[in-house]
Amino acid sequence: MGSTPTRRSPAGSGPYAPSVSARPHASRLPAPRRRQQLLDVALQVFGEHGFHPASMNDVAEAAGVTKPVLYQHFRSKRELYKQVLTDVGQQLLDAITKATAAARSPHEQVELGFVAYFRFVEGNEAAFRVLFGGGTRRDEEFAAQVALVEGAIADAIAALIDVEELTDEQRRQLAHGLVGLAEGTSRRWVAEGAEEPAEDVARLVADLAWRGLRAIRGAEPPTSVKR
Repeated sequence: MGSTPTRRSPAGSGPYAPSVSARPHASRLPAPRRRQQLLDVALQVFGEHGFHPASMNDVAEAAGVTKPVLYQHFRSKRELYKQVLTDVGQQLLDAITKATAAARSPHEQVELGFVAYFRFVEGNEAAFRVLFGGGTRRDEEFAAQVALVEGAIADAIAALIDVEELTDEQRRQLAHGLVGLAEGTSRRWVAEGAEEPAEDVARLVADLAWRGLRAIRGAEPPTSVKR
């Protein structure tokens, strides 16, 4: 596998937040903020090590809290991992939804949606590993959680497919195909080092997707997004 581009990291040095030994004990936070902090740190830990090698102690140390505090929010490592999958999936869905909402035409919706997807992958290496890594897919429960994430994204995309001849089920089928197209392409892109800019890859994939949708609708020519 080729080298991956530089990714965003949480504050501090190393692949994830500093251990408790490297900094003062974490200050007291309101429960919702503490929970989100633990999810953010757990994402980095699981993204770096995988589910099985990583321990709850690793997460607690990286977050600067004690294990009892961690267990107050998550009853087990498995529950924590599932919540990380849900949280990351929602972030990806929010990015796509926000991007497509700014579109001025159907073609822009397709293009901006793919651009948001590939930018998310580019800027969130740990999230990509957790969502699409082999360890997650080999576990039935985790794979089912990822399927829910993909389903939610597909449902959002299906609502944007404006082709009168299609039934709701056909829109969902096409939407799942577009999700698979983005995932498959992003896997290869990352495996090859993600050297090509995210926007260029996204627009190439979006052009393929648009031409297919346009053939179904037999409608207007595309309006390119301003660079």
